[in-house]
Amino acid sequence: MKRRVRVGVAGATGAVGLEMLRVLEERSFPVEELTAMASGRGEDRSVEFAGADVRVVPLTEESLAGLDIVLFATGASVSREFVPAAAAAGAVAIDNSRAFRMDTDVPLIVPEVNPQAMVGHGGVIANPNCSTIQIALPLEVVRREAGLVRVVASTYQSVSGTGLAAIEELADQSRAVLDGEPVVSEVYPTQIAFNCLPHIDDFDEEGHTREERKMIDETRKILEMPGLGMAVTCVRVPVFRSHAVTLNVEMEHPLDPAEARAVLSAAPGIRVLDDPESVAYPTQVDAGGTDDVWVGRIRRDESVRNGLWMWVVADNLRKGAALNAVQIAELLINELPD
Repeated sequence: MKRRVRVGVAGATGAVGLEMLRVLEERSFPVEELTAMASGRGEDRSVEFAGADVRVVPLTEESLAGLDIVLFATGASVSREFVPAAAAAGAVAIDNSRAFRMDTDVPLIVPEVNPQAMVGHGGVIANPNCSTIQIALPLEVVRREAGLVRVVASTYQSVSGTGLAAIEELADQSRAVLDGEPVVSEVYPTQIAFNCLPHIDDFDEEGHTREERKMIDETRKILEMPGLGMAVTCVRVPVFRSHAVTLNVEMEHPLDPAEARAVLSAAPGIRVLDDPESVAYPTQVDAGGTDDVWVGRIRRDESVRNGLWMWVVADNLRKGAALNAVQIAELLINELPD
């Protein structure tokens, strides 16, 4: 590391922004000065960082001045306004929204998978969708070992992916159901407590949701496989934290489950927990608060010539968002000028 850097976190009072602050501190990121920023209701609050209370300032062009790296945990509309401003001010912006992910001149990065794509970033780097990140790691391992033909994924996504208000809604609805009280739905279109919603983000004209389209488009970009066959269904489940994905992979060449366990176990960022005899497999509770992508239930798919099933679980606030962004920043700091 060349030197300590001036870091900004935009959206610092939201679920992902708060996790970014925790990850920066836990990983001893070389922060010389931290600027915590928010728009709207998050302004004029304080957040904790490195044992001190940091006042949250409004996200403006002025607050971006003088920063080296800015982590954006903001919605797409806010990112579209302020990410270019951060880059224009001389910072590198790492954006967690969908705003720039599919721009051809913006790298979409999972550090364990495609760090080389950061070259020539132009001041803006996109953080992929949470579920995309967690499938990209095992898919890249399989791609290298056996090639990829087709991927089918079904997600089981926790409410924290929607934000703090969704966490509160699940808690409130759960209490209401157990107490026999009326359920109020404000964040989601219908009850999420004790229920599953096959609906994440808006529907398009063909009946797919934007979340499903994001996973397909982003995975193809990260793996540099624009023609990869993919089918995705995204489901919101009544879990507070961590996403799970059933992943079905058709490969060019054979890769048996034992071989898959071995190569996945050796890959950075992946933890294999797969022992049917001892009923060992990862759950969303296991993954919560951890940094790895957990993989289990690795088994042959006998319906195709070269097929595997996997169960993939990760903390969506950490590896699915905050951790991945900080890992990108860690790759960046060696190229910053003294």
